[in-house]
Amino acid sequence: MRVAFYDTKPYDRDYFSKAAEGSGLKPEFHEFRLGAANAASAEGASVVCVFVNDKVDRECLGLLAGRGVRMVALRCAGFNNVDLDAARELGISVVRVPAYSPHSVAEHAVALLLTLNRKIHRAYNRVREMNFSLGGLVGFDLYGKTVGIVGTGKIGRVAAQIFRGFGCEVLACDPFPQTEWAERHSVRYVEMDALLSAADVVSLHLPLNPATAHLLNADTISRMKRGAYLVNTSRGKLVDSVAVISALKSGHLGGVALDVYEEEEGVFFEDLSESPMQDDVLSRLLTFPNVLVTSHQAFLTEEALTAIAETTVDSLLRFLEGREAVPERVLA
Repeated sequence: MRVAFYDTKPYDRDYFSKAAEGSGLKPEFHEFRLGAANAASAEGASVVCVFVNDKVDRECLGLLAGRGVRMVALRCAGFNNVDLDAARELGISVVRVPAYSPHSVAEHAVALLLTLNRKIHRAYNRVREMNFSLGGLVGFDLYGKTVGIVGTGKIGRVAAQIFRGFGCEVLACDPFPQTEWAERHSVRYVEMDALLSAADVVSLHLPLNPATAHLLNADTISRMKRGAYLVNTSRGKLVDSVAVISALKSGHLGGVALDVYEEEEGVFFEDLSESPMQDDVLSRLLTFPNVLVTSHQAFLTEEALTAIAETTVDSLLRFLEGREAVPERVLA
């Protein structure tokens, strides 16, 4: 079975080629992103495999269906870039990787916070220039601080447990509380307003949907404790970037650590070092000394890449062989 992969990087090709060895799958890797304008590139493929910035809307799905594509396989957990209703109408199955390595994302969230708080990135650059001064590098102990975890799925729960290991008090907010887990790990569920007003650090671990879009906006940020840090390793559109800039300028936010950005398409995953930045909001964010941004790399560990490839290939083989799909992977 021919499978067309889109928005691929060398690590995608390495891990998927290994996972597909001897399976009968014929991967065809494209570096460009999938959209309606280039859907013809899937001609002859039964399946397309896409990532977070491919635009699989109704128009694109219609063109794919007309070319014999019967499945869209997301090699990620998020699916806000796929029109699921249109896929169902067209008879195109949609599967995803609901969980790969929750530790990879949770650990990256904590690493971002530690780096930003203790100014490790700034100290690294100083020392390389033979500047061993400590001015401006003062941070704070995580021990004894209050951390708010918004979203307690697999990643959020791992992040909460890591923060508990630092000796933090952990508050959590989720419409579907995991009460037994919370009791075991001394995590306390509270309402969103209570979390925002009490937390020294707010870390987002939830999916993007109409209810969560711009969950952190001018109003909700104003309810955060003054000087609090914000960490987002989930989806960029959970956060209103303009509101974040305003709160940074006023000093209401003490620091912001982001692995995602709401307009990251065409920027993240690309080398733009010799091009002028076209996104003025991102450019402004990057000027703040108390902002740290990484390019959507929280998932980028050997364990996570292996799990993503193996889970996706297993879903493709089940589809090819007519076997029952794993329910938690199926979206349409």
